Amino acid sequence: MKTISIDYIKDKVINGERITPEEALELYRNSDLTTLGMLADLVRKRKHPDNVVTFVIDRNVNYTNVCIAGCKFCAFYRRKSDEDAYTLDIDTILKKVEELVEWGGTTLLMQGGINPDLPLSFYEEMISTIREKFPQVQIHCFSAPEIVYLSKLEKMPIKEVLKRLKSAGLMSIPGGGAEVLSQEVRDKVSPGKCSVEEWEEVHRSAHDLGMTTTATMMFGHLESIEHILEHLDRVRRIQDETGGFTAFIPWTFQRGNTELDFVEPAGSPYYLKVLALSRIFLDNFTNVQSSHVTQTMPVGMVGLHFGANDLGSVMIEENVISSTEFKVSIPNVEDMVQAIKDAGFIPAQRDTYYRVVRRFS
Repeated sequence: MKTISIDYIKDKVINGERITPEEALELYRNSDLTTLGMLADLVRKRKHPDNVVTFVIDRNVNYTNVCIAGCKFCAFYRRKSDEDAYTLDIDTILKKVEELVEWGGTTLLMQGGINPDLPLSFYEEMISTIREKFPQVQIHCFSAPEIVYLSKLEKMPIKEVLKRLKSAGLMSIPGGGAEVLSQEVRDKVSPGKCSVEEWEEVHRSAHDLGMTTTATMMFGHLESIEHILEHLDRVRRIQDETGGFTAFIPWTFQRGNTELDFVEPAGSPYYLKVLALSRIFLDNFTNVQSSHVTQTMPVGMVGLHFGANDLGSVMIEENVISSTEFKVSIPNVEDMVQAIKDAGFIPAQRDTYYRVVRRFS
């Protein structure tokens, strides 16, 4: 097999040319962290020459923690019989949305477990009520596994489920439930969730219906770099064909109260290398997010020099990562603005669609 010259690959990146998965693998294996960061930063500057870094004010409402998927990386889910299992009533959810609006938030992110007791009508009523009471809020909800399960529960095509939810007021879909889009990895860490092909079908169907979605990747567990590139290649191909992804959001698995606690935590160098490689490889994505939630704010700030142009969210509520032993520290708006400034960038608040709604001097 012919060896690919690292200088040749670097020149392609510098010249704005697309690299292949094979070239990306070579770049990852034979480039140091600084070189990958430099190349990723070059790509970021090309796409965002204004030096602006964005963030969103949102609330992550986990409407239920009952889940039958049993993912090995998850410390949040509960069985129906567990004492602390719950499903929020609509009044509680509306109160949480009201607090989001009072706080100046624009985005409602709702995700729950795969709860077999909740039919499609539950979701339609929940979304339509929120839409009626708070029309200014962007409803960014439900991961692909939730959509796929509803499709099977209702014996209805995935696209029809999405049509019904869109009619109720759903506006966009988060990329959760992707983990690593390699069936080999999913069979190990989340065998009870939808397949890679089903995840893709949900996002393609949403794009066909005019809804935007995000692409995510939760790594740092049982995957190899080849699996990560399989993931990146898939989402790049989808984006080529639909253009419906607003952003790519990678973050790392955190252990504590999970079945994968034997896995050594992913260190910051690995996170930053994967972040940089993602920015370089995903040439058709405008936005890439750095994770302060799973990597701490100092590392999140460094990620802005490794290709990211977004620092995620100021969240009123976060329950999933907090269920592990990882110490989650959620910044307020002032802290987020200062962090972006300290990293050398111009801070701006955005909405769900990555449109700037407020700039900070």
